[in-house]
Amino acid sequence: MADFSAQDVKALRDSTGAGMMDAKRALSETGGDPAAATAWLRERGLGKAAERAGRENAEGAVAVARSGDAAALVELKSETDFVAKSPQFVSMVEELAGAVAAEGEGAVDSRKDSIDDLKLALKENIEVGRVVRFVAQPGHVLDSYVHVQNGRGVNGILVELDGGTPELAHDVAVHIAFGRPGALTRDEVAADDVASEKATLEAQTRNEGKPEAAVGKIVEGKLNGWYKRVPGGALLEQPYAKDEKQSVQQMLGPVQVVRFAQAVIGA
Repeated sequence: MADFSAQDVKALRDSTGAGMMDAKRALSETGGDPAAATAWLRERGLGKAAERAGRENAEGAVAVARSGDAAALVELKSETDFVAKSPQFVSMVEELAGAVAAEGEGAVDSRKDSIDDLKLALKENIEVGRVVRFVAQPGHVLDSYVHVQNGRGVNGILVELDGGTPELAHDVAVHIAFGRPGALTRDEVAADDVASEKATLEAQTRNEGKPEAAVGKIVEGKLNGWYKRVPGGALLEQPYAKDEKQSVQQMLGPVQVVRFAQAVIGA
């Protein structure tokens, strides 16, 4: 048997992008010689993952999972929707979500070998995208929603409420799927984005020939509308998807949204 260490296997994997078992076999077949093992892998088309690393991977799938008081949202990215809806790919993202919910976000790193093997099997630049884990505080409610398209999740949401019911949290999650808010409240919208939008609205209002004395008030009104925009606005100010006559905040009443997370394929 060839004499090589776990560090040798890791070095070969890092340099070639090959899976763990393939790297081990290559070293075994070549007497532990790294250069020969690299050539062995390339001759068999097993060392191409590193070459794929720079390719765009705007497709993929998302999954959510629950484990006790914890919930997880995981995004797995691919180059094509053909791969993203394959059984192996969907199974992997669901496995990752379950592991993160049960074990924490570090569960993704512990499954790196499986992800690398999937890259080789499906021959695409596959990598983990967004990973989020919520653990509900006492008295809080967690729920989630996944919009499924062609057998894979494409829009996943986690929501945590202070008060309310799982049904209400689910309704909020469904709204977020549609509204795609950029922040929870207007105070959480990036200051640079607000400043840029305000400058644009001021120029727009002046170009409309409005009196200078009225510009400030007009811009303020337009900015209030900007915070309510769908998609991209502040969640609590958006018109509620099931009843646009009221905002999400009005629909919730005394119940508070503590936090939310969303991952949308292709966004």
